[in-house]
Amino acid sequence: MIYIVICLIVILLLILASCIKIVPQAQSYVLERLGAYQDTWSVGIHVKIPFIDRVARRVNLKEQVADFPPQPVITKDNVTMRIDTVVFYQITDPRLYTYGVENPMMAIENLTTTTLRNIIGDLELDQTLTSRETINTQMRAALDIATDPWGIKVNRVELKNIIPPAEIQNAMEKQMKAERERREAVTRAEGEKKASILVAEGEKESAILRAEAEKQSAILRAEAQKEKMIREAEGEAEAILKVQQANADGIRMLKDAGADESVLKMKSLEALEKVANGQATKILLPADLAGVASLATTFREVADK
Repeated sequence: MIYIVICLIVILLLILASCIKIVPQAQSYVLERLGAYQDTWSVGIHVKIPFIDRVARRVNLKEQVADFPPQPVITKDNVTMRIDTVVFYQITDPRLYTYGVENPMMAIENLTTTTLRNIIGDLELDQTLTSRETINTQMRAALDIATDPWGIKVNRVELKNIIPPAEIQNAMEKQMKAERERREAVTRAEGEKKASILVAEGEKESAILRAEAEKQSAILRAEAQKEKMIREAEGEAEAILKVQQANADGIRMLKDAGADESVLKMKSLEALEKVANGQATKILLPADLAGVASLATTFREVADK
């Protein structure tokens, strides 16, 4: 009898222990009483009624990621490709999540596939490959509205991979190769053009510098020649001045010595002799030719004596 009582007490304690629930952080428990929704338990300690209350679902409130396999889609220009998506979602209402849809993840996957096909069907191949951000935004908005009755909020949708057909990939690779070759040719041509321009500018500047140097050299030579001519002219003028000064001094000395007219005429004849010894082609005759003749007669008479 004692054993039966002990067993009943142990069973009762186990039942009471099972009725105490501790809800961890970032989770919620959906409680049902006699099969009907009763309450949503948040973080903390909760007690349920044995055999009447039960935890229908434990709901994770963290943001979760659903990675769906590639789905075939057809573009507006009838190109079939495969696209796989990644959906970031979070459960905001555990009650709606529990009772809103039978299989929430399958529902989200199917909804993602249909929404993606509707969006890609309005785009051509090139637009699909270059409009990822637009597609992501449209899909997130559509999924967020559709999953609100299920207590799910879609935070973000990303296109993970876009896989076009093999022939399209080959054509795209050829196009990319041709584009790279074109860019290389353009870059090489621009480099050669810039090099030619630099060489031409260098030759131009070199010619300008040579012309400037020749100009400065010619100016310096002309200035040197001019200075030389000036010095020669100054020397000749100085020599002439000295000769004239010497002649003037000689005449002044003759005059001071009391020379008569005969001596002066003799000096004139000496001057004519010097003139005659030069390279001149003109003949100079004195104005007093008769006086010169008489002077010559006087010299002859003196010589005869």
